[in-house]
Amino acid sequence: MPLYIRDDATAELVAQLAKARGLTKQDAVKLAVTAELARGQNEKPLRERIRAWREIHPFPPPTGLKADKGFFDDLSGEP
Repeated sequence: MPLYIRDDATAELVAQLAKARGLTKQDAVKLAVTAELARGQNEKPLRERIRAWREIHPFPPPTGLKADKGFFDDLSGEP
């Protein structure tokens, strides 16, 4: 089944990719779509990436200190 691209900007992008890679426009579209599908399959959702990172780097235990202006002034050496 043929694919007709009605958007001039998209057609131009396909033509640029085809010229840069030495491909036909059909092969350029196939290359771009295949690459995008592969990229999406290997990507974990952000929630899972953060969960895995948190397992390796857990929050430190609470200290009981109050993080107010005086606390931060003390950290920075201000009076």
